[in-house]
Amino acid sequence: MSLRSRLGGLFKGQSELDLTDGSIPKSLFFLSLPIVVTNMLQVGYNLADTFWLGRYSTEALAAISLGFPLVYLFISLGLGLTVAGSVLVAQHTGAGDTAAAERAASQTVSLTLLAGAGLGAVGFVFVADLLRLFGATPTVLGLATDYMEVISLGLPFLFGFTVFIALMRGAGDTVTPMLVMLGTVVLNVVIDPVLIFGVGPVPELGVEGAAVATVLSRGSATAVGLWLMLRGSRGIRIDPREMVPEPSYVRKLLRIGVPASVENTGRAVSVNAVLVIVTLFSTPVVAAFGVGLRVFSMIFMPAIAVDRGVETMTGQNIGAGREDRVVATNRFAVKASFVILTTLGVGTFVFAPDIVRLFDDSPAVVAEGATFLRWIAPTFGFVGVLRAYSGGFRGAGRTLTAAAIAVVLFGFIRLPVAYVASQGLVPLDVWFFGETTPVGIWFAFAVSSVTAATVAAGWFELGKWRGVDVTGDDASDPAGGTAAESDETEPGSTAGEA
Repeated sequence: MSLRSRLGGLFKGQSELDLTDGSIPKSLFFLSLPIVVTNMLQVGYNLADTFWLGRYSTEALAAISLGFPLVYLFISLGLGLTVAGSVLVAQHTGAGDTAAAERAASQTVSLTLLAGAGLGAVGFVFVADLLRLFGATPTVLGLATDYMEVISLGLPFLFGFTVFIALMRGAGDTVTPMLVMLGTVVLNVVIDPVLIFGVGPVPELGVEGAAVATVLSRGSATAVGLWLMLRGSRGIRIDPREMVPEPSYVRKLLRIGVPASVENTGRAVSVNAVLVIVTLFSTPVVAAFGVGLRVFSMIFMPAIAVDRGVETMTGQNIGAGREDRVVATNRFAVKASFVILTTLGVGTFVFAPDIVRLFDDSPAVVAEGATFLRWIAPTFGFVGVLRAYSGGFRGAGRTLTAAAIAVVLFGFIRLPVAYVASQGLVPLDVWFFGETTPVGIWFAFAVSSVTAATVAAGWFELGKWRGVDVTGDDASDPAGGTAAESDETEPGSTAGEA
């Protein structure tokens, strides 16, 4: 009996789910559960790096803390294309047009791989200059540059597996990516300490070893994903004859994907900008910030999974003309996400020092990391609300709505509040702790999360997600510029981190 068969009781494949009919909680659960596992495994790449480098040296941990937001920025620039492909596949699948779904997938794969190669080349050339903007110590800066140069060269592999996950999800298959991810994470866990510390003939590579392990593991996942899509026996099929980029379809993907990239890039820029403020403090604070971001990546997995599940269900139901299920799906997802994330927030608040200690047991890092976690843990439920509604906007094609929430609220609320509150202009640190600390930065994360969730909820409930259909062919799609669909519509989106 295959592993997939053994898991059949807990995980349901594409053929067993009808996302446009039947129980919404059941469909969302079986669609989202494999995404939770997949995302937890994906975070395992970063957690393995953090765990082993934390034992290698504090400077090494600070280096990947410096590099992680830049990795997020690079990937965010390409995520819009994968979102475009996912939304197109979902809506075509809901409409029952298999040929159009396969064409969308084929074009998305080729364009995404090209984007990864181009962005990786640019990143390799300029990564040192970008990292220098953060103003870290020379030692940490040098290590971060070494790490990011390897990651930059491996961006096509990182992009490749991301697009595989997105396209399979759009078709309604979230189990296959989970199984592929499981194998590649095991590979990464095995080779990570070998390359970092050196074993036998393998030299000690430190932070470069962590980057090489990640690229090799993601590369294997990309190869398996492409092979599965070329076979077409599961999820979505791609056709080599359809993979030559067509100008009209490229315009469609860009029209749908660019606002999604803006949203993700806006969030990434916000994180990088906050990191600039964080580097005004000591190295332990930088390390604590990096640990906190990785903890968030793990804690938010259920909300991100629900977000992605809502995206697919929204897209397929719009394709099938079931707007009533779109509203019901989003409202159920919001309630479930709020409860789940609030529960996780309580646990994080209580055990914050112990959680940080798993990655770095330096007293200064533990103390500051615990403070960071305890400031934002009470707002985790609001992050769940934001992610659920963002999935609805994305599946419905409202890219600009989600982008506006991300850029305005995170860029114009989190960043200014972080700077003002941490630099003594509004001395929250002195009021609460009697001494100067970076608590103003942690306060900004909490404020921006609550505000973003409130705005997203209000905008969705006003019905601002309606009116977008991206399943038309090139002659009638907004990207084609004809009158069949007006330019007032906004194509699909993605949500970023809290």
